Amino acid sequence: MNRVAVVSGAAKGIGQELAIQLAHRGASLALLDIADLSETCRLVEEAGGRAIALKVDVSREGDWDTAGEIVRREYGRCDILINNAGIYPNVHIDRLDFQTWKRTFEINLDSMFLSAKVFVPMMRENQWGRIVNISSTSVVTNATGVSHYMATKMGIIGFTRGLANDLGKDFITVNSVAPALTATPGTSHLPDAARESIVNLQAFKRMAVPHDIVGPILFLTSEDAQFMTGQLLAVDGGMMKVS
Repeated sequence: MNRVAVVSGAAKGIGQELAIQLAHRGASLALLDIADLSETCRLVEEAGGRAIALKVDVSREGDWDTAGEIVRREYGRCDILINNAGIYPNVHIDRLDFQTWKRTFEINLDSMFLSAKVFVPMMRENQWGRIVNISSTSVVTNATGVSHYMATKMGIIGFTRGLANDLGKDFITVNSVAPALTATPGTSHLPDAARESIVNLQAFKRMAVPHDIVGPILFLTSEDAQFMTGQLLAVDGGMMKVS
């Protein structure tokens, strides 16, 4: 894979594992996160890859513009964009304030729009691109305290499908992935009862780990997925079933 990939939320969890596996496949990487990326960079280098680390608040348009300028200067192009950054504040509607609502939308959904505005023009130059937006299986569960989170993750599905229509003529695919509840630092705050209730909905009775989620995302970034766009791919251990 002689590609340039941009991965947001790359400091830990699914984003970190994605960076490592893309490096194994020969991609050059731009890693974006507001947190320290030194560990991910080390692991990418151990995998034989090259990475640049960019401290980015994905809710800020200026940070995306700067990231785009650096990627163009360092690599000359962007082929793959994986929008993985997100937050998961568990707040019941009785306590949910407007600031938390807005911040969740800014990070989880606005970032998808901002990243596309920066990196789609680079993909158009080569008439090739892969965009993968990370949604969530929470949208089909009865989880409580995540109405704001669910709203953003449903919004990602809609934005993905609309953007796929806009970019089809440019041979740029846009898909979304809905992971199962995954054991990452971002979900470590959840009580055991909440984890068990979700796992019990799955065919596989265990929590996912980042490596479980990465393979299908890598497929969507590959040549093999060239005729797949506007889709939601559930990687959920058998939770979402056709009835």
